[in-house]
Parts: sequence; C-alpha cells; structure tokens
Amino acid sequence: MNNTFLYIITVLIWGSTWIAINYQLGGVEPEVSIVYRFGLAAIILFTYCKFKGLTLQFSLRHHLQFFLFGITLFSFNYYFLYSAQQHINSALTCIAFSMIMFFNVFNARIWYGTKITQQVYVGGALGLLGIVTLFWPQISDTQLGPETLLGLGLCIMGTLIASTGNMLSMKNQQMKLPLIPAMAWGMAYGAIFMAVVVVIQGKNFNFDYTFPYVSSLLYLTIFGSVIAFASYLTLLNNIGAHKASYASIMFPAVAVIISTIVEGFAWSTYTFAGLFFILAGNLVVLIRTKKPLPNDNLTQAHDYKTEQPNIEHTNMKAQRL
Repeated sequence: MNNTFLYIITVLIWGSTWIAINYQLGGVEPEVSIVYRFGLAAIILFTYCKFKGLTLQFSLRHHLQFFLFGITLFSFNYYFLYSAQQHINSALTCIAFSMIMFFNVFNARIWYGTKITQQVYVGGALGLLGIVTLFWPQISDTQLGPETLLGLGLCIMGTLIASTGNMLSMKNQQMKLPLIPAMAWGMAYGAIFMAVVVVIQGKNFNFDYTFPYVSSLLYLTIFGSVIAFASYLTLLNNIGAHKASYASIMFPAVAVIISTIVEGFAWSTYTFAGLFFILAGNLVVLIRTKKPLPNDNLTQAHDYKTEQPNIEHTNMKAQRL
C-alpha cells in the first residue's frame, strides 16, 4: 500500500482519537477501558487471521517477543499516558507525547545504527515548536509545581515505553514475523497484562452502556487500534521510525481542525502560527532529497574514460624507456 496513503490514514485517525478518548473517561476506570479496547481489537485481528488463513502458531521465543511488543505498545504506555492526564492538561500531554519522534530517532540509532539526516532534526524541531505555539495559551496558564512535574514525568515515561514498542515492532520485521498475527498476539498480551494490573489495584471491571462510551470504544477499537496501528507499523517498516513518528506531531493539527468543526474552537494567532510550523516541519521531514542526476554519472564516466588512454600511453612510454 502507498506510504503517503498510510501516513494520511494514521494522522487522520489518531488525530481524531483525542476526542474519542474524552468519552472514555468518567464512569469506567482508564485501565479497564484499555483492556476493553485492545481485548476487542485482538479478537477482531484473530478472527481476520483465521478468515485469511494466516498462521497463529509461533514458537515460545516468538511469543516472548509478542509479549514485550504488547506490553510496551498496547498496554503500559497507555497506562502512563492516561495516568498523566489526571495531573496535567491535554495540551501538555500532547506536547510530551510528541517527543516520541526524538525518542525514536535516538532509539533507532542505538538499536539499529540508523543514520539520521539533518532534515529530520530540523523538521522535528519545527514540529515541536509548532505544538508549543499551538497550545501556548494553555501552557502559559500552567504552574510548574509538583503536580505538573509528576504528570510530565508519567507522560514522558509512557512515551519512552511506546518508543521501545516501536523498536520491537521493527525487530518483529527483522525476525520475519507477519504483521497482523504479531499485532493480534501483542494486543492480546497487552490486554491481559493490563487486566492483571486492574486486579492487583483492586478495581472493578464495570461497563458504561451509554451511547457516547460504547461508540467511542468501538471507534478506538476498530479505527484507532486495528486500522491505525496496522497502517502506522507498516509505515514504520517502510520509511523508518524517525519519519513515521512525525505523524505524532501532526495529531494536534488534526485535533484542532476537528475541534473547530465539532466544538466550535476559536482560532487565534497562536493557532495559525502553530499549524504553520507543524506543516513546515512535516514537509522538511518527509520531502525526498534530490539524488544525483543520471547525466552527472555519465559525465563522470566519460571523464574517466577520456583520462584512461592517457594513463595507458604513459605506461607504454615508460616500458620503452
């Protein structure tokens, strides 16, 4: 599937999940909602694998890989991010999570020796500047006290764990593990692990049967988990973690546009300036660098050929002497 299409799908879906998550908070504990979300997503993916005849039989070593993949990308990271939002506003959470691009850049360098171009750093810096500008009115009203620092710490921890999950997804690719079955097992292990956390905490597995909760849960399950993760992880393997993760910086831009339509969000100078920096960074990161023209290679080859006879002529003269 085309990388541009995958990128757009990822940005549009995950950019809209921020609103859906708001309907998940309230009557049901966040950890329980995570269990429902990824448990249902795993069931859908297992059903798809059975229907398509995709293998679900793997070795113990592979299941250990799926377990680590699941708890880092479909469980623990969300637990920290949900916990962070109990101490800080969504603007700070969004900014901290956008740091995943830089975590992915450094992790890809450490794990796989990936060389990062200057345009990625410049584009990432522009994107982060754009997000800070976009949410500056909310940020300026925030007092940097113990509560805020705790929230930021939890959010950064969740983001770092998510980045580790990205690296493990690339490891799955190196191990030639099929994407959809890997996602199915990973989400299943993530849901089971989070269910254990809920039990340890002594919380109840209650359910909210209202339309907003059920509809948002289905949206997060089908679109936010099954479709978006399949698109993002495919993109991750195709163009690398450093470029694919720029999608996280584009999420706030989509969220602002949706909020404008749904909630009547009023734009300000900060909104226009922030979106400008985000889009500029997006272009810098994803634009392809020019490759040497074929004519240049032909010219170099021609120069080499014209010089070669002179060298041979000189050698012949030396032999005669």
